Amino acid sequence: MGYKSLADTVQDLEKNGHLIRINEEVDPYLEAAAIHLKVYEKKGPALYFENLKGSEFPAVSNLFGTIDRSKFMFRDTLENIKTLVELKNDPLKAIKNPLKYVGVSLTALSALPMKVNKSFAASNFGRCKISDIPGIVNWPMDGGPFVTMPQVYTEDIHQPGIMSANLGMYRIQLSGNDYILNEEIGLHYQLHRGIGVHQTKANAKGQPLKVSIFIGGPPSHPLAAVMPLPEGLSEMTFAGALGNRRFRYFYDAEGFCISADADFVITGTVEPMQNKPEGPFGDHLGYYSLQHPFPLLKVHNVYHRKNPIWSFTVVGRPPQEDTSFGELIHDITGAAIPNEIPGLHAVNAVDAAGVHPLLFALGSERYTPYLKERKPQEIITIANHIFGKNQLSLAKYLFICAKEDNPDLDIHNIHAFMQHVLQRIDLSRDLHFQTRTTIDTLDYSGSDLNSGSKVAITIAGEIKRALWNETPSNFSLPHSFSQFKMVMPGVLAIESPKYLDDATTLKEIEILNQHLKDKELTGLPLIILCDDAGFTAQTVNNFVWVTFTRSNPSHDIYGINSFTEHKHWGCEGPLIIDARIKPHHAPPLLLDPKVEERVNELGKKGASLYGII
Repeated sequence: MGYKSLADTVQDLEKNGHLIRINEEVDPYLEAAAIHLKVYEKKGPALYFENLKGSEFPAVSNLFGTIDRSKFMFRDTLENIKTLVELKNDPLKAIKNPLKYVGVSLTALSALPMKVNKSFAASNFGRCKISDIPGIVNWPMDGGPFVTMPQVYTEDIHQPGIMSANLGMYRIQLSGNDYILNEEIGLHYQLHRGIGVHQTKANAKGQPLKVSIFIGGPPSHPLAAVMPLPEGLSEMTFAGALGNRRFRYFYDAEGFCISADADFVITGTVEPMQNKPEGPFGDHLGYYSLQHPFPLLKVHNVYHRKNPIWSFTVVGRPPQEDTSFGELIHDITGAAIPNEIPGLHAVNAVDAAGVHPLLFALGSERYTPYLKERKPQEIITIANHIFGKNQLSLAKYLFICAKEDNPDLDIHNIHAFMQHVLQRIDLSRDLHFQTRTTIDTLDYSGSDLNSGSKVAITIAGEIKRALWNETPSNFSLPHSFSQFKMVMPGVLAIESPKYLDDATTLKEIEILNQHLKDKELTGLPLIILCDDAGFTAQTVNNFVWVTFTRSNPSHDIYGINSFTEHKHWGCEGPLIIDARIKPHHAPPLLLDPKVEERVNELGKKGASLYGII
């Protein structure tokens, strides 16, 4: 659909039953987010907030709240876009079959960004201040209001212009902490991102980096900002092709790029090495990312189009609206990543585990087809390649299986994939650690900010064991570990004493080891130490969230009858993952009960959300 604006999108969604209006006054502090969370949980419509307390501007959220609605917005262009990305990954296809792909090539050419006359700005844009923007705060401990659906635009000082520019989605803190209201805001990004590369180049020349932050506009624009695009395909061209409308832009009097179709544009500069504390922020792992120094943007101007709409989302423990982003991205890019890594067939960053902490993958195991015994060889090489590939490098746990053992294994079915792993794993052989390395900045399970460890768990060969479906009648544990529940066949959650320190943990592990080392435990390859066995075992999503967001492989993996041989660690009995909350972990996200009560009123008869929540 060739939407001209966010308002055009709202109108189309409303007309087709995908959006409702909330006419009651809503507080942007916690209340708007709580409404969004409840509606998202019910797979409800997009939300148009007509009356946000303290702001003259309306807001919209949950646009991408379901995969069906996401596809609906791009119903006229999605198939062409898939082919366009496919061609970028394998240009030879166009040469081999030019007639088949001529339409797609023309789509790409017609989607190039279009510069509009500066007079457009005078007739279509006004100005406001940061304090005029809806100050939406999602979680009680957040450091202030954030922009959660931004498109952050920067240019390369060595190659200025839109075709070498970067458009990314990096969170923006609008106020709070030490920021001077209306003059300073915070940008949260890492130097390996596109904007970070641009800042590094600007720093080297001692120049400020010009930044333009677009909010709103057609839905193809925010999606382009999060899309992992092939080399040479710009986000602005992609946005034009996906939205069936060229990305229109102009430069203001100070030389900042302005998206002509954005609802709001914040411009400013990042001076070399100028930072201020940013955060906390309730993040997509389901915990707060804490306060840390991040780049400071000196605000120059805040523009808005006529009758603008503020666009936001709520980030939190998956699944959330960004889950649909991920599904749509996977649908569009398809085999892009597997094509870049020889032997890799599929990879899934498990959304329920907070995305980056856990990867599932399928690879080929072809190194020694002439030997009877099958064991991980090629997939170890593939695992190392995955750990070095763009955002996949942020992963902590990678389970990779040989596709030949089960060609139909679904990497998106957590239960089935884990059963395949647990039936075949050789715990004395299949764990490969990387210690003192980098992990996701948002993951506080490591030893320091950005620092932690990784483990590749490689699975190839025949089934080795029948998994326990329940604990045998004669199974027992030491007194302090007496509460336990089966999570799924082969996985036991043990409610453990509150974590104190590493020394105490080693003593606890030794108590377990002494109790279990001579027991017959073949059908129990995995034990999870946790704070609440009932919660951990309640759902598969709870299991992967607790286990993989609350553990650091090098520090929190143990085993019954463990050993180290020639620097290789393994165990003869069950693997133990200590997934208890530790003192250095960030606090989990919890809703405010009073706000929940107020929001529930909107679900009563006669209120805007009646029949939805």
